[in-house]
Parts: sequence; C-alpha cells; structure tokens
Amino acid sequence: MNKSIVREITPLTQNDCFTIFSRVKKEFNFPLHYHDEYELNLIINAKGARRIVGDHIDQIDDLELVLVGPNLSHAWCTHNCKSGDIKEVTIQWHKDLFDDKFLRRNQLSFIRKMFEISSKGILFSKEAIKSIYPRIETLNQKSGFDSVMALINILHDLSISRNLRTLSETGFNTDLPTNYNSRRSEKAYEYMNKN
Repeated sequence: MNKSIVREITPLTQNDCFTIFSRVKKEFNFPLHYHDEYELNLIINAKGARRIVGDHIDQIDDLELVLVGPNLSHAWCTHNCKSGDIKEVTIQWHKDLFDDKFLRRNQLSFIRKMFEISSKGILFSKEAIKSIYPRIETLNQKSGFDSVMALINILHDLSISRNLRTLSETGFNTDLPTNYNSRRSEKAYEYMNKN
C-alpha cells in the first residue's frame, strides 16, 4: 500500500505576506498533505467530518479553527458530514514572515509560543472561534497594509485565547523520508489512502 503524503506547493508567492481562500463546498477532497507555510483553517458547518493532523484523528463539530505549523501533515475528510454547505476559510503565510529576532520581542511572546506549539497543530476553543471568526471571514475584504495588520491582530488574539489544545502527540517533520513510528500515524495514513 502506498503511504505517501502529498507535498503541496501553495500559491503563496515570495512577494506576498499571506494568502487567503474562502470557499463553500459539499465535500473535502484534498489528500493528506504538508507544506512549508503556516496554515490557519476555519471550517463552518461540517459536523461529522474527520480531521487528521500529524498522528491525530478526530471527528469535528460544526465550528472548527486549527493552526497547522510548517511541514505538519494534515487533511480534512468528509467522513460522516452530511452538510452540502461547508464553509472553509484558509489563510497561509510564510514561515519566515515574522523572523525569529522579531518574535523574540516581549510584546510578541504569545505569538512566538503559539507558533512553537503549532508544530503539533492547535485546535482553538469554541469561545475563541466565536469571537474571532467574523474577522477571519472579512480578512479577504482588506488589502495592503491593513490586511497584514488585521492578520497580526487575529494571530495575537488567538495566541492569548484560553483552552487551546494541541492535536498531534509529536511534531512531525515531513522534510525527512516518511517514517511511521507510531500506530496512530499508521492508522491515519491507512485511512487517508483507503478514502
């Protein structure tokens, strides 16, 4: 059985700070994948879908916000989702958008910590999602400097939110040859390949 993970080349160019996609769909059909960029996924109205992040697999509720760090494998699968009206907003930004020297400043310590733990994937609480998702949904209406400042504000507010949860037991580095060191990882890859 082929257990490869797709390496996605995102449409984010070197000249852009971030990219955002907002779409309504009937199903999830993108395979298990990874990329060099950070990714924030807001998913609305997909109760019963399945989330795979690193070695983590779980069924999601009707409101979902996950931050995936660089090179962490991830996918959402339709699974038991019956909705024909799934809304997905994906924001991707370069891993070096905020350089280490900048993130080491006191005022950015919470964002730095959030980025560090995103190597395992972060699921935000319903309370945090409800307070932030209108700003995520309208981010693509902003442009230029205003859009970058809005993204930084969103990231800051997420970084100080309560009850965030890491998803994968270990951080994954998919730059290396794929190696299955846990049964949970094996199970996730088997599921993706079958479905």
